[in-house]
This record gives sequence, C-alpha cells and structure tokens, in this order.
Amino acid sequence: MAPEQREKAILDAAVGLARQGGIAGLTVRTVAAAAGVTPALVTHYRPSMDAFVADVFGAIVGAERAEVVAFGRAGVGLRARITRIVQTLLDGDRDDVTLVWVQAWAAGARNEELAARVRHEMDLWQRELDAIVAGGVAAGEIAPAQAEGAAWLLLATVDGMNAHSLVRWAPEDRAGLARRTVAAVLG
Repeated sequence: MAPEQREKAILDAAVGLARQGGIAGLTVRTVAAAAGVTPALVTHYRPSMDAFVADVFGAIVGAERAEVVAFGRAGVGLRARITRIVQTLLDGDRDDVTLVWVQAWAAGARNEELAARVRHEMDLWQRELDAIVAGGVAAGEIAPAQAEGAAWLLLATVDGMNAHSLVRWAPEDRAGLARRTVAAVLG
C-alpha cells in the first residue's frame, strides 16, 4: 500500500472506532488492531496521539457539519433552513457524533491540540449559522437586532439537548423541540 493510502487507512480505522465508541478509546493499539497494522506503523504515521485524536475529531465533525449545513441550505427561507439544520441535529440519528463532541470537550481539558480543534470546529459551526441568519436579515426575514446571538442560542440548545440525550434525558418529541426552539429564537 502506498504511504498516503496507508495513512488514510489508519485515519479511516480510527474514525470508525470513534464513531462506534467515541474518541476516549482511541489508543495506538486499538487503532492498529482496527487498521490491521502494527502499533509501530500507527506511530510512524501518527507520532502524536494528541494530534491524531484531534484530526479524528475534526474528520468526524467536519463531515457532519458539511452534510447538515448543505441539507439546511436547501430549504427555502430562513426559518426552513434553520429548522432543517436543528431538526437534523436533534433527530437522534447522530448520537455517535454527539458522543465524540462530548468526549472532545472533556478531553480537551488535558489535550491542547484537541481543545484547539474543538474551538475551531465550534467557530466553523457558528460562522455557518451566522451566515444563514445574515441571509435572512438581508432578505428581510428577520430584524438585525433579533438575529444578533441567534446562532449562539441555537448551538447551545442543540449541544445541550444532544448531550442530555446521551443519558436518555431528552424530550421524546425532539423534532417538536427543534421547531419550538427555532420559533423562539427567530420569532
């Protein structure tokens, strides 16, 4: 296997492991076993586990963001776009990614490379939602004063409700919660 392919295979194996059980279980040995290589080969391609875990986190949440934002932008009008995004994030089908986020927030307290990546990914989500809301302001769908802080409120709700869902403490009608949240934030 070419070096680029081997490195991708190791990353893909780590992403698969993290999607199954979060990033907390990522070690040189678990990744090596999943990739079907020796631990020495993992450390050859990924000498810093802290940086590797940050890359795995970024690969997972970056892919989710791209998919969800594209789906949301396909809606017509600000409320439809934001509702599509929030409902998708709260529908329970992404609990594997939620676990990765929650573990990254916790592990980031001890892994500065991961913490930096978490902040970066949170900023990217913030910018995406701010841009969608700004489009609604430009189209006259929402007043600038009302739009201020909307992305923060939406992200806080999504993050909180998804974290709650990991311990099965969330409303049964998460789609309804999503719609009510969007209505409350966007008016």
